[in-house]
Amino acid sequence: MQIMPSLGFAGIGLMGLPMCRRLLVAGYPLRVWNRSADKCLPLLQEGAGRVETPAELCADAEVVMLCLADTAAVREVVFGADGLVESARPGQLLVDFSSLEPAATREMAEELLQRTGMHWLDAPVSGGTAGAEAGSLAIMAGGRADDVQRVRPILAHLGQRLTHMGEVGAGQVSKVCNQMLVACNALVIAEVVALAERSGVDASLLASALAGGFADSKPLQILAPQMAASQFEPVRWHVRTLLKDLDTAVKLAREQGSATPMSGLAAQLMRLHGSQGNLSRDPSTLIEMLREACP
Repeated sequence: MQIMPSLGFAGIGLMGLPMCRRLLVAGYPLRVWNRSADKCLPLLQEGAGRVETPAELCADAEVVMLCLADTAAVREVVFGADGLVESARPGQLLVDFSSLEPAATREMAEELLQRTGMHWLDAPVSGGTAGAEAGSLAIMAGGRADDVQRVRPILAHLGQRLTHMGEVGAGQVSKVCNQMLVACNALVIAEVVALAERSGVDASLLASALAGGFADSKPLQILAPQMAASQFEPVRWHVRTLLKDLDTAVKLAREQGSATPMSGLAAQLMRLHGSQGNLSRDPSTLIEMLREACP
């Protein structure tokens, strides 16, 4: 009988919850931690164990996974009081599904390695909650090739594709590129729906009419019907997430001397929408901003 490696997981949010459920169904021993402990309750009922601090995740786990909000949250879980660094050891692997700043990822990975011997794999994902539930995420990994191969059987339960993009930080750069495409697409879809409505066209038909053509995309098929119907619940992702990632894109471009005018404008528009009380709402609410711009 094959012995399944024990896993730890920190960050039981919109993405972390369905990812953990898939790992449990696959039979992996799993212990979880979340700042709001009550979010772990569904997983406890399904067979997971819960720890009181991030450091305890390293007690038995061969692989510790993170799915957290931003760079600051990851830094706190890894290096803060009762963080992973207090009990991590050589031979263990950290797999970070969060979307972070590439430079900060490289710095933290080096510090964790020097202090504990634990390796770091940045493996941000794309596919949203639907992809997390279906196990069809696209996973972009940065780190040692051996580490990618080590977790490939585990991540196969979470994603349809795992691509090794390069050294530590390369996964985060790839996710930045992904989010630039997604965010700019979302804003243009909102413009399209608003224009169609003002022109007397049934915007609810756009997604099906354009399916299979050059303008088709997953964001179009998901967002256009939601925007046309003003269906903003349930929240599957957040405006604040796209804004954070766009700001990361602009910062990375500045560091690399690259031009990102479209993403810079998208960041400004996303920030305007967020400032109107929409940071925790679904990005489909972008249509409201475009409708209000042309009453």
